[in-house]
Amino acid sequence: MKRFTAFILLLASSIAWPIPAFARKENKSIGENGQEARKAAKQQRKIVGKNAKKQRKAMKKYQKAQRKSAKQQRRHRG
Repeated sequence: MKRFTAFILLLASSIAWPIPAFARKENKSIGENGQEARKAAKQQRKIVGKNAKKQRKAMKKYQKAQRKSAKQQRRHRG
């Protein structure tokens, strides 16, 4: 009996949970959409910045490896 009651409560909560979120999306004002746009733009800038940082770091690592390789080749020649 307890399992059945728990199952019914779980089922009811899973059906009722998405409804407020859907209703909230429909009633957004212009200001809230602007806030969302700014938030999305900020997140996009963060992602672009992180990717640029990773790319700079990879480039530095590559250049360092190139210098090390050139140094070793000079050593073996001379």
